[in-house]
Amino acid sequence: MKKVLLIATGGTIASVNTDDGLAPGLTGEMLVELIPEIKDIAEVTCLQLFNMDSTNIRPAHWLLIGECIKENYLKYDGFVITHGTDTMAYTAAGLSYIVQNSKKPVVLTGSQVPISSLSSDGRINMTDAIRYAADENSHNVNVVFAGRVIKGTRARKNYTRSLAAFGSINYPEIARIQGNTIIRYINEDVKGDVIFTDYINPNVGLLKLIPGISNKVMEFVIDSHDGLVVEGFGVGGLPEYSDYTDQILKAVEKGKLIVMTTQVTNEGSDMSIYKVGNKLKKEANVLETHDMTSEAAIAKLMWILGTTSDYKKAKKMFYSQVNSDILVN
Repeated sequence: MKKVLLIATGGTIASVNTDDGLAPGLTGEMLVELIPEIKDIAEVTCLQLFNMDSTNIRPAHWLLIGECIKENYLKYDGFVITHGTDTMAYTAAGLSYIVQNSKKPVVLTGSQVPISSLSSDGRINMTDAIRYAADENSHNVNVVFAGRVIKGTRARKNYTRSLAAFGSINYPEIARIQGNTIIRYINEDVKGDVIFTDYINPNVGLLKLIPGISNKVMEFVIDSHDGLVVEGFGVGGLPEYSDYTDQILKAVEKGKLIVMTTQVTNEGSDMSIYKVGNKLKKEANVLETHDMTSEAAIAKLMWILGTTSDYKKAKKMFYSQVNSDILVN
């Protein structure tokens, strides 16, 4: 029987009622006790890393999870991380760069309703996640939620309350889980050894443009961070009515890494199409996400800045595919 390490971090799945509202209160062992049928799927060992609402989880916690996986990598066949849904997509993206090229599956799951509730989706999500983590054809970092298996770099929470909370952005779901069966649409091919990253630079910002945004906002955000992801309009447009382009050019000259993306969820960016994007693409050493999600772009920039701020090296790393994070470059 396969051995799976359950790394519990809190979230709605582990939440209980308090005077101030729902808050994580159940341990990983308590979660497992509520699902006796998983004993027939895998030998599960629990490790309570922390017990937090995912709103409070930060890049330092991604590194703790990565370190935990690294320390236990040879002992287990797969890893399941129970996690709150609100920042699960960020953690899944972060772990995709912290734990790369893993033959052993790293699976994130959680629930929209606490597992203690009769209407909870937590039991089926945990069961599916353990089933997927115990399967020898599963690899790399993925989110398993509502029967869907989504690449860690492609997951996004699209619904605040619906049970099918997550979607796969600009990339197909790689599998579905129906009952005891894993239906695979895409087979993951992992060659070489797993690569662990012990450090990332969390000093990365995100700026979502709005019509008429003050140039002082961009100036402040650029000055405050080593790297910045800018969500422009449409396929990647930057307004011409202020000195935004000059600010980005100056930032690049100072060694800042700037990534341009779109705030539109689907189909990605292409700054070369319109004048409002093409000018910046030609004149500045900026990176473009194309079909990447903002969550993945932010996490990838943190990973890159943990190694280098040199544009040429950063460009090579950014456009190198990690866990299917980018198709167009």
